[in-house]
Amino acid sequence: MNTAALRDLPLEERIHLVEELWDSIAADQGALALTDEQRRELDRRLDAYEADRDPGRPLEDVLTGIRKRL
Repeated sequence: MNTAALRDLPLEERIHLVEELWDSIAADQGALALTDEQRRELDRRLDAYEADRDPGRPLEDVLTGIRKRL
């Protein structure tokens, strides 16, 4: 596929193509195997979360903080 031709498409059409491409990647993500190192890191993070039990901050609080900094 010619990427130069893609750049000539209207913005809305390019966004639509990206969304479709991303959806197709998400549908196939099971085909991507984790390395042993990645699996260990995910396990480590899950263990840390379960030990801490900090649920984080509510989305509205996070968005309010971001908007204040803009």
